[in-house]
Amino acid sequence: MTGALAGVVSELWRFPVKSMQGERIPEGELTARGIVGDRRYAARDATDGRVLSAKRYGRLLMASARIEADGTVVITLPEAGEHRADDPGIHAVLSEWLEHPCRLEPPSEDQATFEMSLDADHPDDDTFNWPCPPGTYLDLGAAHLLTTASLAAARGLHPDDAWDVRRFRPTALIDAGETAEFLEDAWVGCTVDLGGATLTVDMPTIRCPMPTRPQPGGVPRDLGIAHTLRDHHGNNLGVYASVTSPGRVAVGDQVLVR
Repeated sequence: MTGALAGVVSELWRFPVKSMQGERIPEGELTARGIVGDRRYAARDATDGRVLSAKRYGRLLMASARIEADGTVVITLPEAGEHRADDPGIHAVLSEWLEHPCRLEPPSEDQATFEMSLDADHPDDDTFNWPCPPGTYLDLGAAHLLTTASLAAARGLHPDDAWDVRRFRPTALIDAGETAEFLEDAWVGCTVDLGGATLTVDMPTIRCPMPTRPQPGGVPRDLGIAHTLRDHHGNNLGVYASVTSPGRVAVGDQVLVR
């Protein structure tokens, strides 16, 4: 591989259940459908099958999911304990906790949709249905890349905001230093070698109300995040990429752009 060194992978994330808190992992296999184990399940409306996303159902962010060594997905619901995703009773437990009738299901080959708005101040207004890529619960790209440089740049625009990486849910956080610029914007249209995987960067990541929502641990709603990105950076942060050649990616791997 040849290319300009853009940084190194400092964090890898997977989210076994869509819109729940995920887990940092030391390495993973990156494929055309994302990191293996990512978005293995989603809560789907029990009536119409619509995917329930924290873009509309913010309470989902208070739950978390992890993958055990044997491959089992375990969900933790505040005040409702831990539950295996394959437990037949999970649908009733999750419905009661979320206060919405739903089923926890893996993706099928149909094109699932979820409801969202781009208005962070009024996330229940002007909603529309957004399709996931067929056979997945991804929002758009197989990989979402974010650099420490972009987080530093955003923090420089509004130091009072909490630019915690967990709000933005990237596949990979890339340590590119803190150069106070949105570094990965220039990668759109480029090829990126991320460890053993090769990606094509397709577009900036458009931000919805989800990063502004309250987070576990008493982290409050923060509309300043949305306002800063809207007013200073076209409502974007990070980039989406498609995977053209699957491969293993690990924390510490170099990131090359060509």
